[in-house]
Amino acid sequence: MLETLKNAWRIPELKKKLLYTLFILLIFRFGSHIPVPYIDLNLLKQYFEQQTAAGNALGFINVFTGGGLSRATIFAMSITPYINASIILQLLTVAIPALERMVKDGGEEGRKKIASWTRYLGVALGLLQGFSYYTLLRAQGILLDTSVWAAVVIVSAFTAGTALIMWLGEHITEKGIGNGISIILFAGIISRGPAMANTLYQLLKGGKSVLVIVLLVIVSLALVVFVVFMSNAERRIPIQYAKRVVGRKMYGGQSTHLPIKVNASGVMPIIFASSIMSLPATIAMFYTPKAGGFGEAFMKVFRQTNPVYIFVYLLLILAFSYFYAAIQFNPVEIANNLKKNGGFIPGFRPGKPTSDFITKALSKVTFVGSIFLGIVAALPLVIGAFSSDLSNVALGGTSVLIVVGVALDTVKQMEAQMMMRHHKGFLE
Repeated sequence: MLETLKNAWRIPELKKKLLYTLFILLIFRFGSHIPVPYIDLNLLKQYFEQQTAAGNALGFINVFTGGGLSRATIFAMSITPYINASIILQLLTVAIPALERMVKDGGEEGRKKIASWTRYLGVALGLLQGFSYYTLLRAQGILLDTSVWAAVVIVSAFTAGTALIMWLGEHITEKGIGNGISIILFAGIISRGPAMANTLYQLLKGGKSVLVIVLLVIVSLALVVFVVFMSNAERRIPIQYAKRVVGRKMYGGQSTHLPIKVNASGVMPIIFASSIMSLPATIAMFYTPKAGGFGEAFMKVFRQTNPVYIFVYLLLILAFSYFYAAIQFNPVEIANNLKKNGGFIPGFRPGKPTSDFITKALSKVTFVGSIFLGIVAALPLVIGAFSSDLSNVALGGTSVLIVVGVALDTVKQMEAQMMMRHHKGFLE
């Protein structure tokens, strides 16, 4: 990775793109420290410390905002409304045939329409989440001013921050390096590194066993290595093309393979599952359950360190892994394309036997991938369940998966651009 960055820095075009990306990220980090007015930041900090120690979902969401949620900045909503909007439109594209035809047959114009609708829906969700966060702040007595004007200013600032982040992400995609939305999410998670290191230091200073701290660091590094290995793992199904004679020339006869990545769905199943599991926390923003009542007991069940929460979380990850694999792969279509091009899988007849074999292989690979995602997502939660201190420093599995995935994808894009530039210069 370092060698790729070093080589990219020597190329003027890539150097400009890297500097442009860094400039956009600088704006993002600057905006993540500009607080919204009418909010008592000291009380807000104390409230988030309590929520994180209790293992509630707000502490988990705060990681993805780069700490902006706990500081009530203009970028407090971060990129999550846009991600949720993208998920909703993906599901609608599968469920509504007209939208599916627009994406497949509409070409560039159809993709532009979907992108435009995603932006509008992202702003709408940003408005809804901004209002729910304002309601939470008012219910907890964290506001310095509870007037209507203050409410309009706070909610408008959160919504405007969401729209600005979407704009920044799209400009990174167009003029910078990598996927803009992923890069911003990556930057927000990485920015929590110093705070996590400080928490480790405070635990060590407070008399926590050095062995426990070292063990936690080793587990975190092992988790990163495991994610990198599984992100590149794939099942290769051999494909053979039949020989055919056209005139005096012979075509075909090549051997290739059909790659099926173990983690083809990436982090999407975890994001889907997290969105559903965070619904109770979102509802809790609108009202405070009574002490000793059913509402309080229900909220305790959906704390991240609760065994019931972890079990349901794993089931949802498994279900969404199969759902997303079904969206990405169509075994019947793959089998038909192979048959049209004279390709076949050795030992299986073209047509239905081929599609059945691909379906079976895809099911097995998806199961392994879902187990991988479950381990990565649940391991930090299990660590936090055994120790309240470690729950503050446990490296979130979702965060690791996003950071590693974005880093690998960005490096691959830089290598592809350098390779394309090399071939272009060779041809000229």
